[in-house]
Amino acid sequence: MILVTGHVILNPEHRERMIALGVEHSARSRGEAGCLAHNCHIDVENPDRLVFVEAWESVEAVRAHFALPASRAFVAEMRALSPQPPTIRIHTAEDVTATLMG
Repeated sequence: MILVTGHVILNPEHRERMIALGVEHSARSRGEAGCLAHNCHIDVENPDRLVFVEAWESVEAVRAHFALPASRAFVAEMRALSPQPPTIRIHTAEDVTATLMG
């Protein structure tokens, strides 16, 4: 499984637009092949930070996601609206819940 985490700082002037873009992007992404989860959240410790948490079946699914024109347009618009560049981290992960929790 591939986990993707990211965040973008909300510009107060564009806050509602940026949140709407994040919700729209997450909803669209959940319909893509290989997407296990895709959600955006407001950071409760920093309400000017929009956080993304994604789970994908494979690296290939993530590559296909980032190659889509809609994904590229989303990143470009967020980058243009935010006072700081978005941050993205991509990790491989193994579910060890059963091992740790019994």
